[in-house]
Amino acid sequence: MSASLTDTRSTQLYARALELMPGGVNSPVRAMRAIGRDPIFIARGEGAELVDVDGNRFIDYVCSWGPLIHGHAQPQVIAAIEQAAELGTSFGAATAGEVELAAAVVARMESVEMLRMTSSGTEASMTAIRLARAATGREQVLKFAGAYHGHVDGLLAQAGSGLATQALPASPGVPQSAAAGTVLVPWNDADALREASERHELAAILAEPLPANMGLVPPREGYLELLREQADATGALLVLDEVISGFRVARGGAQERSGVRADLTILGKVIGGGLPAAALGGRGELMRMLAPAGEVYQAGTLSGNPLAVAAGLATLELLDEAAYARLSATTERLAEGLRDAAGDYPVRVVSLPGLLTVFFAAEEPVDFADAQACDLHAYAQWCRELLSRGVYPPPSQFEAWFPSLAHSHEHIDRTVEAAAAAFAAVREGGPEGHA
Repeated sequence: MSASLTDTRSTQLYARALELMPGGVNSPVRAMRAIGRDPIFIARGEGAELVDVDGNRFIDYVCSWGPLIHGHAQPQVIAAIEQAAELGTSFGAATAGEVELAAAVVARMESVEMLRMTSSGTEASMTAIRLARAATGREQVLKFAGAYHGHVDGLLAQAGSGLATQALPASPGVPQSAAAGTVLVPWNDADALREASERHELAAILAEPLPANMGLVPPREGYLELLREQADATGALLVLDEVISGFRVARGGAQERSGVRADLTILGKVIGGGLPAAALGGRGELMRMLAPAGEVYQAGTLSGNPLAVAAGLATLELLDEAAYARLSATTERLAEGLRDAAGDYPVRVVSLPGLLTVFFAAEEPVDFADAQACDLHAYAQWCRELLSRGVYPPPSQFEAWFPSLAHSHEHIDRTVEAAAAAFAAVREGGPEGHA
């Protein structure tokens, strides 16, 4: 059911987009089908707010799905991009900025000694898997149900019949042979992890240290340490996907918070400051296996693009300890406000600095199956109610909110007021309010 009832500029654009692009969008979640409405077409972003093509203003908690930790159009970031653009947009050759960004990342992340840039997290994940297989001489990779590491064939996998099993293709076009190289286990299940890592000869254990693609589902106490132990015990590499958590939850990402160090780290989002950029980092002896230093091939025409590098450097330079303290306080203020707004409604608000999820469930999820059991219809109605009140949440129960340094106390207070009214509307709507 569409929530678009009037002939607006957004509806006109969507009608035209459906003729020109599959589903009218260039990435599926933008279609907003999970919350039962048509997409919103954005004209511009200003700090913590978005303005759509019809002039409607929203407090934005998507923030480009994580890169915009300083909010939209942050002046220093924009200035850095403009200065870089004046010198040329791309050269297909080495630049000083690439060296500076690599040095900045190495200084922030203890496990990263060298860096290889790519243009997307999917490319970085693909490179990490290839490198892990080359380093270990093995082929199978263990991942966790509900984790997303880009649309690499072998990682678009779903569970087979067992708790720890070789996976099945999760999308048409993914060969069975590609999915068969992936072993899938439930997140936070220690027994399944031990059994799978000991039964299969793994090239890598691949995990988001703070999973945020099933909503934010943190690891149980000791679980990341267990990943490290099982990797060491079985000869697998530990590959941590910090595309979302890197430079967001702390200066050194989730690895700084947990103390658990990866062999290889996948980075993205914040590292590009809102422009297309990602990277793979890790120990020197592993990274030197990549061409041209070694024989593991990887390349990219726009890898280390000067504009993206400039945006990333400017973004990181603004992230000092005071910034992280402020982001943490903002997130906690939002989380507490949303809990208060929900009252006795059965939701659980899970948060870490710069990340948050409102789960429509009586208990906090510990794995993807729990997240799937949330009341998705109620979440969809709640999101539509928020949008109607000028708050732009992630249009999926399985995506995290991204509070930014641009969100003020006033933004949070307005959000909480809108959330309370939206919860009231969901209570009153009942089943007939479902999408």
